Amino acid sequence: MYFRSTLAFFAAAAALLLAAPDETHFLVPPPGTSPLSASFGTRSLSDIFVSVVQQASKKPQPLQPQSRLEIIRYVSGEFAKTVKPLPGGKKGFKLDVGKQLDEKDLNNALRTQGTAAHPGDTVQITAVEFRGKEIAVQINGGGRKRFHLREHLQIGIGPTSTPPPATNPNEGTGATLILAYGRAVPDMSAEDLMRDLGAFLDFSKEHSATANWIETLPPKFKQAIQDHEVLEGMDHEMVLAALGRPDHKVRERTPEGEETEDWIYGTPPARTVFVTFSGDKVIRVKQFS
Repeated sequence: MYFRSTLAFFAAAAALLLAAPDETHFLVPPPGTSPLSASFGTRSLSDIFVSVVQQASKKPQPLQPQSRLEIIRYVSGEFAKTVKPLPGGKKGFKLDVGKQLDEKDLNNALRTQGTAAHPGDTVQITAVEFRGKEIAVQINGGGRKRFHLREHLQIGIGPTSTPPPATNPNEGTGATLILAYGRAVPDMSAEDLMRDLGAFLDFSKEHSATANWIETLPPKFKQAIQDHEVLEGMDHEMVLAALGRPDHKVRERTPEGEETEDWIYGTPPARTVFVTFSGDKVIRVKQFS
């Protein structure tokens, strides 16, 4: 009786195995064996179970506060070479991230808004603005001229008066690139944003790290880079080659309208170096220890 029951059990199990699809069948272990150790051919029960369970897709995270700080720290103030002409104007030029650049739209923008920069020009990122589904990147001051009260005051005595000189002569002559993501701006690094701007801007500066480039520099700058020091007259690329990326950046405007930027290496009370730029040149170096 027991023998016939055992045969019937295995016959039923075999029928179930044959009727089930190849990758989704369940194994019936022989009496006295653990279900986890059962196998069919070379595949274990755990392998088959994993093969039929769909993994939940991970939803991309929105841009995180720490990522915003990183982007502002490493992208704002950076210099790049243009690889395509940049349209000027107040509206800015919208670029759909992940899609091919529409050359027709670009040509129309250049015709109606003018050209703010030509291919091969050196430009600077002067501001980064985060919006719901977009990131607006201001280049060379952006294409919108802001209102400055001092420029609208009249100075004089009697019937004659003289308007003050413009305090921001280059404002409004730059460009704004608007990166559209089609959804909430995803979490990203500074390098990711630079890559998304790659259709217009080249941040690579590959020659900065090559020995051939250093050999072409004046001897005092060449020696300073080798000694990891900064001298007045250096440009951004030389400072990067000498000290690397700064720990902090601070941008200021003097009462005369001149913009300066401090690159800060270190944190007090430890050794701290302040490198002050005006445009692309170092105008002051201060060290505190």
